[in-house]
Amino acid sequence: MLKKERYRAFVAHFSTHNPDAQTELNYSNPYELLVAVILSAQCTDKRINQVTPALFSRFPDVESLAASSPGEVYTYIRSVSYPNNKAKHLVGMAQKLISDFGGVVPQKIEDLQKLPGVGRKTANVIASVIYHAPAIAVDTHVFRVANRIGLTDNAKTPLAVEKQLVKYLPKDTLAIAHHWLILHGRYICIARKPKCEECPITWMCRYYEKVGRLADQKTFQNRED
Repeated sequence: MLKKERYRAFVAHFSTHNPDAQTELNYSNPYELLVAVILSAQCTDKRINQVTPALFSRFPDVESLAASSPGEVYTYIRSVSYPNNKAKHLVGMAQKLISDFGGVVPQKIEDLQKLPGVGRKTANVIASVIYHAPAIAVDTHVFRVANRIGLTDNAKTPLAVEKQLVKYLPKDTLAIAHHWLILHGRYICIARKPKCEECPITWMCRYYEKVGRLADQKTFQNRED
């Protein structure tokens, strides 16, 4: 299957079967999503959703978070990965939002990346989810699935994956394609042993082309034996 055909098939399938895909992080405004995404680095959305209700109750807005301390924030997020660093990032992020952006989560990816704890992936998430910008965030799920399916070729870094996806995906699908890839990687195309037997897109998957051929060869050899 040619790359353009694979991209068309990918978009056609998921736009039909998961047209409303969205983040599984719970939030009610841009500030809460920004906090949740910062916390979610190297941690599951399920864990973050367990932590944020009490966190948002104590710090309902950027002003209350900025007036706090990393030590206090830590007590609410101690069960997430790297809580010390994330506590410092959250307080620093809130303070910079107030000092540089009037307490409003900025729209531009370059501005978002100026905030403590916000890298390119987090900035792309905020820009695409909140402001519907044509951006795609590449986390471990997106990186793995895009390479496995065959949407990317020899993409060794998240930025390389991002550039190829941006080049070939229709602009108006970039934001939702992020969620398609994450959810597919989270529940079907898992890291150690992808659930190919449950996957609805094996027919267009480069990884399955190889795995399927090997399985057929083994079956044939067993029959011959």
